Amino acid sequence: MIERFAKRAPGASQGGPGKRRNTLLPLAVTAVLALTGCGESGTTELDNFRFGQVGEIRIQVVTPLAGRSGLMGELQQSLTWNSEGPWQLFESISYRGILGDAQLRSGTVDPGGYAELIIQLNDTPGLQLFVDELDPGLDPVCEGGDGRISFAVRDNLRNEESRWTRCTSEVLEKLSEASAGPDAAAARLVTASRRARDQTLGPGATYTYSGSVPFGTLDRGEVSQVSLELPIVFLGQPGPGGDTLPPSGWEQFWKDHTGSEDPPPEVAWSEDMVVVAAVGVRQEAGDSVEVHRILQVGSGTIVELHERVPGDFCSPAFQIHTPFHIVVAPLTPPGYRFSEIKVERVPCGA
Repeated sequence: MIERFAKRAPGASQGGPGKRRNTLLPLAVTAVLALTGCGESGTTELDNFRFGQVGEIRIQVVTPLAGRSGLMGELQQSLTWNSEGPWQLFESISYRGILGDAQLRSGTVDPGGYAELIIQLNDTPGLQLFVDELDPGLDPVCEGGDGRISFAVRDNLRNEESRWTRCTSEVLEKLSEASAGPDAAAARLVTASRRARDQTLGPGATYTYSGSVPFGTLDRGEVSQVSLELPIVFLGQPGPGGDTLPPSGWEQFWKDHTGSEDPPPEVAWSEDMVVVAAVGVRQEAGDSVEVHRILQVGSGTIVELHERVPGDFCSPAFQIHTPFHIVVAPLTPPGYRFSEIKVERVPCGA
């Protein structure tokens, strides 16, 4: 079975969260160049610096995502925050061990927020991470669909790192202390992660794959051997004895698309579907299309497409092409729709 869809007009891009400024002045860390000396008391100046005061915080949340036969996909979210203010958020989604898509965002905030959090993690009762009840050696087995959360503090002055790993049933944007385990002290990791997240991304931040079913990329690029004017969804069709057969036209589509006689990738058509994302003919090199989310809604399924185009005042080469992104995903409710295309203008040279 093949479903084709009318093309939607491109819409304005949705910008990421704006930069947040912390009004707290950063702690004085500019004197760290002379840390090898000793004071009159015999202690090194290094002792005056809290662990991680000059360094970075790293948070990773890995969440299993369900297919039709169990946990077959994965969402990874990694946030890194440097003591000087810069942060990066890396997100990726995969299905059946196949990467579907990955995105990297970055920004800079006032380092005062980082300094404040480091003080809390070192000194504040109830928030301290360097305590006996929060064993850094614990590496729990997370069951029942729970994911894993890791929180690390890197100290550049001491050239050391402390890291804790626990379980959570929530993704980065929805972390709650009640979701953490297996020990009660795991809630401290969630509290620290939430505060770092809100200081960098902002409490109302958007996340690339929030709510999506998992998906994996079968092929993507700017040039297909067939004219991909509209998105397509390939669905398996009933066969004899209750078997599910490949969609009619799937094998021929793949051969025409690749321009070769190689067979298409194997797909478990009784459990999965294939989505072909396309936005039609483009005339500038660098145009690309990506599937970002496949959402199950009450009336069926919505596929969100994201188009990247050269930014204003760029001078891309003239190239007639049809960008595409072909993904495999678990079967979702029928009634497939493609949302208005979100357009992102990419800076020249990026």
